[in-house]
Amino acid sequence: MKKSKRLPQLLIILISIYLLIPFVVTFIYSLSTEWVGIIPSGFTVKNYVELFQDMDFWLSVGRTLVICVVSVSISIALLLGVMFVVTMYAPWLGKYIQFICMIPYALQGVILSISIVSLFSGTGTFLSNRMMMLFGAYSIMVLPYIYQGIRNNLNAINSKMLVDAAQMLGAGRLYAFFRVVIPNIMPGVIVSSLLAVSIVFGDFVLANNIAGNNYQNIQVYLYVNMTKSSSKASAIVVLIFVVVFGITGTVLWLQNKGKKVAGR
Repeated sequence: MKKSKRLPQLLIILISIYLLIPFVVTFIYSLSTEWVGIIPSGFTVKNYVELFQDMDFWLSVGRTLVICVVSVSISIALLLGVMFVVTMYAPWLGKYIQFICMIPYALQGVILSISIVSLFSGTGTFLSNRMMMLFGAYSIMVLPYIYQGIRNNLNAINSKMLVDAAQMLGAGRLYAFFRVVIPNIMPGVIVSSLLAVSIVFGDFVLANNIAGNNYQNIQVYLYVNMTKSSSKASAIVVLIFVVVFGITGTVLWLQNKGKKVAGR
C-alpha cells in the first residue's frame, strides 16, 4: 500500500523538478557575471539591485496589474450577465455564445491589435484612447478562458436547479443567481481569472502595437532591456514569475480563508 502511494508522489516530484529547470537556470544566469562555459565564472546581485532601484520597472509592473484587473473584471462582468440570461431565459443561445467566446482563440495578437487600432484610432471618441483600446483588446483575448471557467462551473453545480430551489423559497431569479449561484462558482471564476492574469502578464504584441512606450507594460520593459543586457533581462523574467506567483498565492490563500470562515 505504501509503495503504491510513493510512486505517484515520486512522479510528481520528478515532474516538478523538470518543470522548474528552466526557471532555475534563468535565475542562475541572472546572478552570473559571465557564463561562457558549463558553469558561470562569477555571481552578483547587481541586476536585482538595479531593478529594485529602477522606477520604470515598478511602473511597468503597476501598469500591467492595472491592465489585468480592468480587463479581467470587464470580461467577468459581461460574461456573468450573459450567462444569467442564457441560464434563466434562453438556454438555446448557449451554443452561439460559446462560438462567439471561442473566436479569440483564432485571432493572432498582431491581427487583433492592428484591427482595433485601424477601427478606433482617429474616431474622436473615448474608444480612440490608447488605454481604452488596450483594455478592450485584453478583455477580448482573455474571454475564452473566463467563459470556459464560468460555463464549466455552472454545469457542474446545476445552476438551474439551484435557482429553482431559491425561487421556491421566495427569492427572485436575479437575486438567486447572484447570491446563490455565483458564490458556488466563484472558485472556478478565480482559477480562470488567474489563468487570464498570467496570459496578460506574458503578452507583448498587444501592448507594443496598441500603446507602445506610451503605456509600457512589463513585457515591453523586458523587450527594451533585452537589447541592453541578457542577464538583466533574465532577472526581469525571474521577478515576473515571482510577482505572478505572489498574486496567485495571495488569491488562493484568500479563497481558502473564505472557505474556512464559511465552514464555521
